[in-house]
Amino acid sequence: MAPEEGGDSQARQETDRVRAQLDRILASPEFLAPERGRRFLQYIVEETLEGHAGQLKAFTIAQAVFGRDASFDAQNDPVVRIEAGRIRRALERYYLVCGSSDPIQITIPKGGYAPHFSSDEDTSTIEAAEAPNLENKRRHSGHELPIRYRDLLLPVGIPALFGAMAVLALIRPLESYLSPRKTPPAAASTLERETRIVVEPFAALGGTARGADFAKGLADQLIAKLMKVDGLIVLAPDRSGIETTGSLFNLQGSTLVEGTVLHVHVRLINGADGAVVWANQYDRALRDQTILDVEDEIAAQIIMEVSSSRKLSGAGPLQ
Repeated sequence: MAPEEGGDSQARQETDRVRAQLDRILASPEFLAPERGRRFLQYIVEETLEGHAGQLKAFTIAQAVFGRDASFDAQNDPVVRIEAGRIRRALERYYLVCGSSDPIQITIPKGGYAPHFSSDEDTSTIEAAEAPNLENKRRHSGHELPIRYRDLLLPVGIPALFGAMAVLALIRPLESYLSPRKTPPAAASTLERETRIVVEPFAALGGTARGADFAKGLADQLIAKLMKVDGLIVLAPDRSGIETTGSLFNLQGSTLVEGTVLHVHVRLINGADGAVVWANQYDRALRDQTILDVEDEIAAQIIMEVSSSRKLSGAGPLQ
């Protein structure tokens, strides 16, 4: 019974660590996900910890998280698939920006919805456990390992190596080996041509929860699509004031939901002088489309109009 109790205790500790990591992610301002995305992540993590990872299908998630009924069809309503992709990107960004030293990593492998939990301690524990075993094998074997030619040549090889280095130092100064290479002019000009853009949080007008969710989701879609534009660097909103070598633009906007009609206003501002270089308005009927589809459509149109009209100086075409 003692080993089983010890195993149960260790399993509970690992479960508590995962839940603590989930709370840490949800509380971080660097985890850019709307409320529905946070519910999605919390649901799949808790279901996995409870041993129900095999039941995490699009149908069950759509009913539990997004309030869909029994007529839900994942082929016609990709809400679960789209939200899973958004949370994958939000987790990748979180661990890249501020979570690199966290004890637990939570990821959602592609092809499914069951999360994966990993930690750096896993590999270090295995290496620490294998080291004594190797030493015991050497001690308790019938005879000592035979001396190899490498062991005999090692005392001779090291002085010879230092001697060769001394000769090279006389022929050519060591500074020529250790000095960093100068950046070629072509690389320097490439840095100067880099264009940076900050997608600021969209303002949700009207004070409705639906409008706030749409504003957050549209900003996330814009960030994801802008990262695919060649020659463009996407900055977090709180890093817009850092010194840059190229152009800097701010993408701002607002959303308003009136009944079943959505109004979106977007503008592109030159960070150097505050001039508005591009602006547009988008009106959509929400009766026949899901909000996620509308977000993706409007974001794609914004990126196409901004990049094709070369408003972003130096930015390449959308991939």
